[in-house]
Amino acid sequence: MKRNVILGAAAAFSLTALAACGGGQAPTEEAPKEEATSEEAPTEGAPTEEAAPEEETVEAAPAVEANGTVIEINMYTKDPENSSKLQVFKPNVITAKVGDTIKFVASDPTHQSSSIDGMLPEGVEGWEGMINQEVTYVVPKAGVYGYKCVPHYAAGMVGLIVVDGGGDNVEAAKAVKHQGLANREFPKLFEEAGL
Repeated sequence: MKRNVILGAAAAFSLTALAACGGGQAPTEEAPKEEATSEEAPTEGAPTEEAAPEEETVEAAPAVEANGTVIEINMYTKDPENSSKLQVFKPNVITAKVGDTIKFVASDPTHQSSSIDGMLPEGVEGWEGMINQEVTYVVPKAGVYGYKCVPHYAAGMVGLIVVDGGGDNVEAAKAVKHQGLANREFPKLFEEAGL
């Protein structure tokens, strides 16, 4: 009896860990949906806005029209040029201009791309991609943009976009602390970018 309980717990832990890395899908129980109290119910899957605490107001960067240049960044589980490197963006350091479109391509499953708080120019809204989905982002302002794959952030799956020379947020971006191996990777990326 005791052995069955231990084996059952180990199996449940393994499934949970596998699901977190995208290697499988643990069964999930859907929570009951609450009825909307306003006249219009939100559209299924639509993002909801939450009230944020009041802080210093920063002027948002103006929307920028895409200039037609598309820069692709692939998301790989194993680097196709170096099989000892796992969980990588290729390339992981790029230079771009305001108006360029950055396109993150899900070359392998279980990856996504999200901007990192504190590693964006002032007033710029970042991005949050979905796992296994392509995401595009039109660069609105000069500066440094740090990004990560959320499931593999601590494994060092990070990258850097340098727009029009790096702008005025380089030192603030360098000061951001990261999880696990990402903390070791960013100094290398800044050095590669010449910043």
